[in-house]
Amino acid sequence: MKIFKRIKTSVEEKLPCVAYRKPNEMVISAFFQKDNKLHTTENYVESGFVFAPFNDEDSSILIPTDFSEFIKEEINFEINLKQKKIFPSDEVSRDFHIKLVKKGVAAIKDNQFVKVVLSRKEVVDLENFDAIKTFQKLLKTYNNAFVYMWFHPKVGLWLGATPETLVKINEQFFETMSLAGTQEYKGDENVTWQPKEIDEQQVVTDYVLEKLKPICKSVSASEVETVKAGNLLHLKTGISGRFEGNPSKLITMLHPTPAVCGFPKEIAKTFIIENEGYNRGFYTGFLGELNLFNSQLFVNLRCMEIKNNSANIYVGGGITKESNPQKEWEETVVKAQTMKIVL
Repeated sequence: MKIFKRIKTSVEEKLPCVAYRKPNEMVISAFFQKDNKLHTTENYVESGFVFAPFNDEDSSILIPTDFSEFIKEEINFEINLKQKKIFPSDEVSRDFHIKLVKKGVAAIKDNQFVKVVLSRKEVVDLENFDAIKTFQKLLKTYNNAFVYMWFHPKVGLWLGATPETLVKINEQFFETMSLAGTQEYKGDENVTWQPKEIDEQQVVTDYVLEKLKPICKSVSASEVETVKAGNLLHLKTGISGRFEGNPSKLITMLHPTPAVCGFPKEIAKTFIIENEGYNRGFYTGFLGELNLFNSQLFVNLRCMEIKNNSANIYVGGGITKESNPQKEWEETVVKAQTMKIVL
């Protein structure tokens, strides 16, 4: 496929680019920026592909339509998906993460917040890493995810396969989702959910609805359903409606959602920044098409950053007063496999 050669050339020439496939589609889209300038956006009124960090006080990066070539190509390639190497879980970070979760649970019981999403970074050493091949494996493995490869010479290389929509905007109409709760997929989507996962997902749904009502003419929520994302299952509620005003207000109101941050948002975010022990960067930020006839943005989950012959894999989970620290650690181990499978 020509598009993969273009991506390879763009990276070798140190020119920004992004290639991506939307969930359940058979077309890869790509932006190839014509210079290496770092473009940013603060109010999301420009057109192009946006890559936004978790911390909404930091700049969101834009590959702008005006300075890029945009192409599409149908997916048509074969690749060997056989897993050849097993990466063990990072036991070094185990104790730190368990202590972190215990601290989060204690803060919740102390009524500092209702929920907090705590994460960790796992570093995997790589040999002869091939970004294009890894991107192809992601495309073949995760059909119902938003799969991408993003590169900027002044920022780095990121790849991912995220199941979560931040928001779709078409004129004054929008669609978003509340996605929370996790268990490993074992061949059957008809599973029993524990009160902890049900409550966690309901907190996200209630928060999103409450935040949207002041700027919406109408808003409604679907029934909760179980959805599959790679080797994981989640609880999902669809939320849609019609809003008033600028789309940027809708985006900034939703990000970061309680599904990746916590509730109340600002207190949970402060706890995360002060206690996680690392900078999330673009993990749990958002990315996607901005003002290309409409906007379609996704939360940056199940992702990795490639740096100095290693992959930084980012994983986390929602913490409530019912959380079991050992089980929360085990959940991050399962989530890390999503990226390790393609490495």
